[in-house]
Amino acid sequence: MQYAEAFKLALQSLWANKLRTILTLLGVVIGVASVITVVTLTNGAKEFVTTKINNYGASVVTVSKMPQTFITIDEYLSFQKRRDVTFDDYRAILDECKSCVSVGAQRTTTGKIVYQTKSTTDTNIRGWTWTMPPISNMNIDEGRSFTEVEDEHSAHVAIVGYDVVDNVLGAGDPLGKEIRVDGASYSVIGVGERQGKTLGFSMDNWVAIPLTSFLHAYGAHQSMVVFVNTGGGGEVMDAASDELRVIMRARRHLAPGAPDSFSIDTSATFQNLLGKILNSFGAVVAAIAGVSLVIGGIVIMNIMLVSVTERTREIGVRKALGARRKDILLQFLI
Repeated sequence: MQYAEAFKLALQSLWANKLRTILTLLGVVIGVASVITVVTLTNGAKEFVTTKINNYGASVVTVSKMPQTFITIDEYLSFQKRRDVTFDDYRAILDECKSCVSVGAQRTTTGKIVYQTKSTTDTNIRGWTWTMPPISNMNIDEGRSFTEVEDEHSAHVAIVGYDVVDNVLGAGDPLGKEIRVDGASYSVIGVGERQGKTLGFSMDNWVAIPLTSFLHAYGAHQSMVVFVNTGGGGEVMDAASDELRVIMRARRHLAPGAPDSFSIDTSATFQNLLGKILNSFGAVVAAIAGVSLVIGGIVIMNIMLVSVTERTREIGVRKALGARRKDILLQFLI
């Protein structure tokens, strides 16, 4: 049997049995889609953790009201009852931590950015100390970062991400342009490097202003995150983490044996998160994918069985007329 003839017979069979064709395609789609879903979720979790580690650096420790990662809603509600990490806590760590190479702090919110007739309403607004760009591995592509003097004197200057440059500031040199951040005027002094997307969300839609300016504009009634560069990993990071824990517990007058009312996270936190995600969802998703593959396989197997069964007489006639085994096999495989 020629391949062209076998292909022609296959098309005729598909057209004559439309429902069977659709069910077969459905089985294939279910099986393939389930495998793609498993791979996508796993790669997405790994990308998220890798991005977090790259953003914070392998030697960075954070002190915050709640952990950077949590799994259940009960954990979230429990962490929300903790005291806020305040600007005074940041100053205490800055003054007292001997193992800390550099210390920074950050507060964030979402707000409106306006430049002339263009604006955005969902931009991430960051209050940064002058030490935050190097701690968070943020390189400045154009212009410069904050100075210590600007940070201390609540200067109205801003560093922006490329989404703000492309969608709000428009063509031309962005440096020196005056933007309004939730109504307050700031002069653009720098543009952060382009970071792309993580899990489909842009990492370039942000504006950073000095933390002191942020506190004046939005108040000090919410918790902030303190970032500490320990200068190394392993024992160096462990020693710095222990010193940070001592400072925070002393400030909060926690009794010996009492649990911490704050969280200290390192890059290992995000690696543990990856393990939790894969353990919690990996087995479930893999089971769903396995069931989908089995269902798809059963559908295809039954369709092929029906196809062969209903052609038993045709096969006999073909063999009686001299058809070889490979000719009959070719007909069904195509």
